[in-house]
Amino acid sequence: MARTMWDSSVGKKTVMAVSGLIMLLYLVAHMIGNLKIYFGAGEFNHYAHWLRTVGEPFMHYEWTLWLIRTVLVVAVVAHATSAYQLSRRDIRARPSKYVHRKPRAGYATRTMRWGGVILGLFIVWHILDLTTGTVHSGGFQEGHPYQNVVDTFSTWYGNTVYIVAMLALGLHIRHGFWSAAQTLGIGSRSRDRALKTLANVLALLLTAGFVAVPVGVMTGVVS
Repeated sequence: MARTMWDSSVGKKTVMAVSGLIMLLYLVAHMIGNLKIYFGAGEFNHYAHWLRTVGEPFMHYEWTLWLIRTVLVVAVVAHATSAYQLSRRDIRARPSKYVHRKPRAGYATRTMRWGGVILGLFIVWHILDLTTGTVHSGGFQEGHPYQNVVDTFSTWYGNTVYIVAMLALGLHIRHGFWSAAQTLGIGSRSRDRALKTLANVLALLLTAGFVAVPVGVMTGVVS
């Protein structure tokens, strides 16, 4: 039954919707945590340490964090796989272009695929930069996330990569949230305006919240 559902377009769209909402919940929590950087190094570093001790003593050190990471990896892989397979299925269904052009879609809709690619590449860079320190500039300091963040956003390329990715994220959320609501049957003619408004608000708040961190470093508010 699960295989039959996965093989159907409706099943893949449902997987995309659910995995997208899981990632959206994480992004809201992640953004709130990021904004703690405005309260100083002590507060931000303490928050980062707390993430590794959540659930103790029932959960061992970092177990909860790794559980969250595992759920996120599964969500990202499921989201990307279903999106790719739906895209390929759509191309196979109509290998030639329409004789008459369809009405021009919104900017977010037309850039969903490229936005997904940009976000996928950004996730890899973000992990290598601030989690493993592999591509980090200025000397990665284990256990000092505040200084690592300041180092990253003290470079023009760090700011550029991050801000471009967050703009792509905003567009992705703006369209994806509304699409997920339609897929899961939440949307309706009477709710469309409210759902689109909520999607716009979420996209704006998350984009502004994430971009506030590099802006804080660039302006010297965070140093």
